[in-house]
Amino acid sequence: MPRNARPIVDFHAHMLEVEVHKCARNKTVLTGYGAVPGAGTQSNNPGTYLRMTDPKEQLADMDRLGVDVNVISASTVIQGTAWADPQIAFDLDRRSNDRVAEWCAEYPGRYVGSFTLPMQDVDRSLKELERAATQLKISVANMCAHYDGTYLGEPRYAPFWEAVNDLGIVVWIHPDGIRDLWFQQYGMWNSIGQSIEEAKVMTSLIYGGIVERYPDIPIVMAHGGGYFPHNMGRLDRNVTNRPDSMKHITKKPSEYLRAFYYDTCLYDTSILAALIKVVGADRVVMGSDYPVGEADPIGFVERCPGITAAEVDMITGRTAATLLGLKA
Repeated sequence: MPRNARPIVDFHAHMLEVEVHKCARNKTVLTGYGAVPGAGTQSNNPGTYLRMTDPKEQLADMDRLGVDVNVISASTVIQGTAWADPQIAFDLDRRSNDRVAEWCAEYPGRYVGSFTLPMQDVDRSLKELERAATQLKISVANMCAHYDGTYLGEPRYAPFWEAVNDLGIVVWIHPDGIRDLWFQQYGMWNSIGQSIEEAKVMTSLIYGGIVERYPDIPIVMAHGGGYFPHNMGRLDRNVTNRPDSMKHITKKPSEYLRAFYYDTCLYDTSILAALIKVVGADRVVMGSDYPVGEADPIGFVERCPGITAAEVDMITGRTAATLLGLKA
């Protein structure tokens, strides 16, 4: 099928809202939640910052890379609101969501937005979720792995899952960082910490029964789901060794892997090949972690060992377009 029969979609592209970012300085994982002021990553680079705050700059890169649509998500590792009291977080998330909606309105067809929520307070979150979905017309929820140490599969968040199921929302999960300060060494909060957080949140969603209770909610995991898809033997062993682990589920944990979608932000084509073998190419979407990630996201997929043209087509756009309701 011709390439223009469906859009090329990058599911993992970040943006920032200037004032929210200012409020969050020295309060996110970049500085160990304030423990190591002055620390940071290349996101502090002026050019990188510009690409996350100016939609025109990002659009120019999309054109250069051959990407038709970016699914933009506020970078919670840079401007997360988990540090704030519920009302402040509510106000900041609303401001960020309004800016996301502005990008989408200014460049229709090029950006798909996602909204953040002040999950410190579930009631406030449900209010903003309703506004974002019905008034701002944003159909993707940009969620962290946990809030206040409570992971997304816990009973506290049952009303959220009911609401996104009812509204037909796609859930994008991208951890806002690991709190343990040991991971501040050598940038490990990013290199291995994110993968640990992804394993924890996916475990929470499976063992908490969320993916079994709501099989129609598309849940897209950043960074290919981290370590989780590649180490299911120990979880499956506990079906017999620890039957209490099965109290909310009816199948082996590994059988829920296809309840999720996974992005390609892995930086190693052999790991992408392994992910495809485990979950299937139809559960993988292209994600670059723009502007700090994969410099050639389409080429990365095409270079995957053993990949077919049909699989490249699915991963680089067809599956995401179906999830998001996009047309050619």
